[in-house]
Amino acid sequence: MDIMTQLAGWQINPPLIEHQPLFTCDDADRLLLDRPGTRLKNLFLRDNYGRRHALLLTSPDKQVDLKALSTQLDWSRIGFASAERLQRYLGVEPGHVSVLALVNDTEQAVELWLDKDLIDSDDFHCHPLRNCATVLLSKVDLLHFAEQTGHEPQWLAIPERTA
Repeated sequence: MDIMTQLAGWQINPPLIEHQPLFTCDDADRLLLDRPGTRLKNLFLRDNYGRRHALLLTSPDKQVDLKALSTQLDWSRIGFASAERLQRYLGVEPGHVSVLALVNDTEQAVELWLDKDLIDSDDFHCHPLRNCATVLLSKVDLLHFAEQTGHEPQWLAIPERTA
């Protein structure tokens, strides 16, 4: 099923912006798109044993301190999950990740972490399972989406690396 159709079925009807493929936040910067709302960096993470997975939504310029985050959450050494794990758990390839990929996590194997720095933000930029478009998902719709997919969002104070 098309993600936009699924969203509409849940009474979520965000605006859709088509554009050239964007694989990274830097790609979006180079395109110089002037879009309202909040840009996101989406990090698909796993623990050292590959038993736990999380999707972290944070701001594009934040350099996350994964070691400090591991300690804070009592997870064994958090790292980036492989492309294979990304496909297995979220059904997308690198460069296509957004919170909307949680629609493919029907077993709720992936935790949803939201950076507390985003708590007052709205109209989140999300790939609709493809990186050649962006939807502007309101915070209310994002939380409704998470509820519909069975993912309990956790608002976390995400530590930043210092230079």
